[in-house]
Amino acid sequence: MRPTGALHLGHYHGALKNWVRLQHEYDCFYFVADWHALTTHYEERGVIEKSVYDMVIDWLAAGIDPEKSTIFIQSRLPEHAELFTLLAMGTPLAWLERMPTYKDQMEKLKDRDLATYGFLGYPLLQAADILIYKASFVPVGEDQAPHVEITREVARRFNHLYGRAANHQELVAAALASLSKDDARYIEKQRKAYGQDGSAEALARGEAVVRKAREAATLDNDGAELLLGHLKGSGKSVLTEPAVLLTETSKLPGLDGDKMSKSRGNTIAMRDDPAVVTTKVRRMPTDPQRVRRTDPGDPLRCPVWQFHLVYSDAPTQDWVKHGCTTAGIGCLDCKQPVIDAILREQQPWRERAEAYLANPKQIHWIVEMGTERARTVARQTMKDVREAMGLNY
Repeated sequence: MRPTGALHLGHYHGALKNWVRLQHEYDCFYFVADWHALTTHYEERGVIEKSVYDMVIDWLAAGIDPEKSTIFIQSRLPEHAELFTLLAMGTPLAWLERMPTYKDQMEKLKDRDLATYGFLGYPLLQAADILIYKASFVPVGEDQAPHVEITREVARRFNHLYGRAANHQELVAAALASLSKDDARYIEKQRKAYGQDGSAEALARGEAVVRKAREAATLDNDGAELLLGHLKGSGKSVLTEPAVLLTETSKLPGLDGDKMSKSRGNTIAMRDDPAVVTTKVRRMPTDPQRVRRTDPGDPLRCPVWQFHLVYSDAPTQDWVKHGCTTAGIGCLDCKQPVIDAILREQQPWRERAEAYLANPKQIHWIVEMGTERARTVARQTMKDVREAMGLNY
């Protein structure tokens, strides 16, 4: 996540709530993307440091556990920049220029000079961020899926270019020879089916046989990686192709009904004071056609209703719909359950955050430990990459 300072409820419901859940199911890496912030805000260096730690505090307050997850700062790991540079050597320029977000951001941020190599190349930097940890999954919404797809293409191209040794065919033949004749024939059959038709089922069946052979110690790790690449028509999988992990997220609009954004001034911060939250929600616009208290309204025209969809249970939503459409309740009555729900949600966040705000060194220590944990993994990947590219002399 880019360091934007203290986070708001849109960040929590759009990403953080899911991050907290995922850390109990996977080995998760969550990092502050401060280099990415510079791709669009390279002239505003002064705000980044404070924004980094304000954001990490909100992560911890939301429930990210540094014992379960790896929390670190991107710029503390030059390995990311090295992999970005090495991947850039073989990545076609057209791949970056065709990214839908590239033209979209150029259009939205016309007030900034984005004709820079850094901005054009940020999807490749994202790819390096992912590939350096050999991630299996990247949790994103549908709008970010193209970034994961280009990461898969970059990994596939790298493996094709550098995963083949001079005696590649001999190594593949030797790996197949270590299997039973039936398994070897089966793998070749699935490889041809995948190559001819792009059959994902054929690829999965072939991969299952290879993994079973590795588990039974019939194949060593190098042989298994070689055959997994052989199935796809590439070399040894030096870099892992990640999959998209589409996640259900609650979309919370801003106080005015548009996207919640600091630049729009329509946010509720995760750690806003209760009095501030109460005032902000009470001032929210409602159905513009409900002029008088006695006028019936339509929840679908009211921004407050979107908050009820996230925060209220079914009985409360039914009460709101009936009361609004019959003018049985006023707009302030409608807003009170939302206020109460947000304050309940925020209470543990504020309590957890207070402990870190009182001891800033603890935040620095958590980030330092996570950075070193990430560095161990990143260095091993770079060792593999340098060896594959012939840079291990």
